[in-house]
Amino acid sequence: MTLAKTRSVSLVGVDGFVVDVEAAITSGVPGLHLVGLPDAALNEARDRVRAAIYNSGEDWPNRHVTVSLFPASLPKKGSTFDIAIAIALLAAAEAIPPFSCAGLTLVGELGLDGRMRAIPGVLPAVLASANAGCQTVVVPRANAAEARLVPDVEVVPVASLRELLCLLRDEPPPTEEEHSEPSPQYGMDGLTPRCPDRRTDLNLADVRGQAEARRALEISAAGGHHLFFSGPPGCGKTMLAERLPTLMPPLEPGAALEVTAIHSVAGTLPPDQPMITNPPFHAPHHTATRAAIVGGGSGRVLRPGAVSLAHRGILFLDEAPEFHGGVLDALRQPLEEGEVRLSRVEGTARFPARFTLVLAANPCPCAAAKQMDCSCAPGVRRKYISRVSGPLLDRIDLKLELTPASRAELRYDLEFAESSDVVAERVLNARDRAVKRLSGTPWRTNSEIPGPELRRHFTPPGEAMHAADEALQKGTLSARGLDRVLRVAWTIADLADRNEPGEDDVGGALALWNSRWT
Repeated sequence: MTLAKTRSVSLVGVDGFVVDVEAAITSGVPGLHLVGLPDAALNEARDRVRAAIYNSGEDWPNRHVTVSLFPASLPKKGSTFDIAIAIALLAAAEAIPPFSCAGLTLVGELGLDGRMRAIPGVLPAVLASANAGCQTVVVPRANAAEARLVPDVEVVPVASLRELLCLLRDEPPPTEEEHSEPSPQYGMDGLTPRCPDRRTDLNLADVRGQAEARRALEISAAGGHHLFFSGPPGCGKTMLAERLPTLMPPLEPGAALEVTAIHSVAGTLPPDQPMITNPPFHAPHHTATRAAIVGGGSGRVLRPGAVSLAHRGILFLDEAPEFHGGVLDALRQPLEEGEVRLSRVEGTARFPARFTLVLAANPCPCAAAKQMDCSCAPGVRRKYISRVSGPLLDRIDLKLELTPASRAELRYDLEFAESSDVVAERVLNARDRAVKRLSGTPWRTNSEIPGPELRRHFTPPGEAMHAADEALQKGTLSARGLDRVLRVAWTIADLADRNEPGEDDVGGALALWNSRWT
């Protein structure tokens, strides 16, 4: 019996697990047999690998071949094991020295002509390999820039199986080397849209009037606070939400790597930008399903949802009452915990989901520009309002009802309005103050501080808490609401360059939290 071994990576959510790929050639009925919980796409690897080996000028062993994927209890999915299976099989057939592939981790899909095709999820796969102590990773050439984001790992990009075999045999590369062009990276369903780059044509100065809304946007950017705009059509709700990313600082290196890994799994990385350095902005349509928003999928193929694609960025839900009630309420757990756990029979996948939620809504279903033109009965308005549940609203830090800008604001406000760069500078200074105050803790913004720690170590002076204490006594402020008011108060103080919140800061935060959509 001839035996050879190499490694690949199986992804469960955004977590990678190193898998040993063993090939054994024994007597028996000729054929290739895969064991180790492969899914349908992985079972089809036998046909892709056979054709790729033939078209690379190699012989197929006409014997009984068993390929084992260890650990056998871990579900394996997708086509990323193709190259590892092909190399293990050829090493077992002694077409290449078995020791040459023993220390490698190989991820990539093979075309029938032997070319290596780009795949999603390369970044988390290389991260998992590095964490497991595997320092040499073979990837498709189209994924090389993404793979090289992981430090202290030797990345070997190859364009074809033939080129890799020449490297393992210590032979010169093929005379007519197959250079595959960087192919588009699609999601696992082949239809996932790409993550758009930050738009440079958006500026907060474009918004006429709405001084209170701009201030709320600044507070949201500085502290990572959730935001809800309500108001008639045309008052600027969508314009404001789209300009929130222009106020936020670039992602820190660790956060950028985490966000890039999620988009790598989803297949939404821009082709010319392997690292996402700006906070993502994701705005799904109101017809999106719960699985599209939270994540999910059928069988073993679990995809990140909109809440994960907006990780460390903004999730904007325009026309919030038009979303299905179950979809909106499914946001409550990610808002509290900062991640989504999808449980299936085969196991549990984890997707990070720490985002800033921005909701926008019209006050009634007819969406009249003026209240006097509204034809909705009071009962219809109440029913429309109730589609955004109280428990979800209780988790929104900033609630603001907008009114249309006046004629003077529309004509003359543009020359006095602050630009995104000016506001972003204040946001950056406020975040720096929060980082210094939170040094030695795992939190980076005020919105991340847990309630018990907030009340234990970050409670404002007693004289500053009069408005909050009165609201608690009247029952207009809940315990969860108090935590959110305190977080916003700290952000307002940071923006004002104060060491702790004062009475005006707590009162302003309470007014923003307690505003009701009517």
